[in-house]
Amino acid sequence: MLAVTESVRACAAAAKAAAGSIAAAPADTIDAALRGIADRLGAARDLVLKANDEDVRSAESAGLPAAMLDRLRLGDDRLDAMAHQLRTLADVPHPQWRRVVRELPDLVVAEHRRPVGVIGANFEARPNVVVDVASQLVKSRNAGVLRTGSAAIGSAGALVDSVIGPALADAGLEPDAIQLVRVPGRETARALVSLPELVPLVILRGSGASTRELTAQAARHGVRTLAHAEGGGVLYLDRSADRGRALRLVEQSLDRLGVCNRLNLLLIDADVWDELLADVLAVLDRLGIAASRPPHPHPLGHEWALDEGREATVTLQPVSGPSEAARLADEETSGLAASIVTEDEAAATEFLAAYSGTGAFWNASTRLLDGFKLLGVPETGINVDRVPGPRGPVTFTDLFLRQFVVTPKRPR
Repeated sequence: MLAVTESVRACAAAAKAAAGSIAAAPADTIDAALRGIADRLGAARDLVLKANDEDVRSAESAGLPAAMLDRLRLGDDRLDAMAHQLRTLADVPHPQWRRVVRELPDLVVAEHRRPVGVIGANFEARPNVVVDVASQLVKSRNAGVLRTGSAAIGSAGALVDSVIGPALADAGLEPDAIQLVRVPGRETARALVSLPELVPLVILRGSGASTRELTAQAARHGVRTLAHAEGGGVLYLDRSADRGRALRLVEQSLDRLGVCNRLNLLLIDADVWDELLADVLAVLDRLGIAASRPPHPHPLGHEWALDEGREATVTLQPVSGPSEAARLADEETSGLAASIVTEDEAAATEFLAAYSGTGAFWNASTRLLDGFKLLGVPETGINVDRVPGPRGPVTFTDLFLRQFVVTPKRPR
């Protein structure tokens, strides 16, 4: 364990030493670095895909489930999408670093945005998240230490060594600002949340159990976390739902099974349960999705995306109306996102007023609860905390410290 901690500490120390070059960089330099990462995704495509192919083959041999293989696998389309997101992010204006809060008789009270310094990120074996998180850290002028699942270390190393680091250097920034933990095993995650003097904030993604464990560990060490643990989208088909729209949204919400915002719990108004059930089951059968029908041998909000080997499952449940649907979405799931499908505005209003989760939708898929789809920029994760602070997709605009600066009022 000591050797693991020292390896992570070395990454954190290197990131901290390089953090100043990011913090002090002009906006044009930051955006040039992001465009450079996008360009290098193209230039290093063969190298990155070769490393990813090796990761995927190893994961297949180890018996990694299909949904996790989908998360792990890169390809031309995904690399192109990553590059597009980077260029879009580079075009997003930077927030003002200073705003006046109020004026006193002889003083001015201003709020300044300051970088955190070094931010850690622990996430599942998804190589695209390496670029997503790194781009958000760079745009927010923070350095970072990235730790991914062991299955993706080869892909992640290719992205950091051949894409991100060189692009930072080309822009005149320290390439060491983005570090990757290359030692496999979960002990590296525990080490990452135990270094408050070097990494005061860690973004946590992954399964609910592991994230809760790391959150508790971080708290013991005085490290703050932004945690994305449980997910699972809820779709409620109201008695006034348009049948065609309802079935399309069921299908659209299951385009990927290994993501947190996919359809997990499908609620159907009891008045149309018998009428809609056969159509819904036909859609699920065509997609190769199993339906868990009542009575359920599991909690109603059981998240199938995290259930290895049973990811291709959706829970079905009848409800009495919009209020009960909202209550179940609140009480039985993580509160990530829930959507009502209805042509009745009163029913939609009732549902949206009653549901207190992170994302509330009307005639839309919960798959929209995604940084790029919802806000036009990549995310570091989706925070579902029911306390003040960043909630929903966490982006570069959330990764800062607020500082109050009081100065003498200048003569006009």
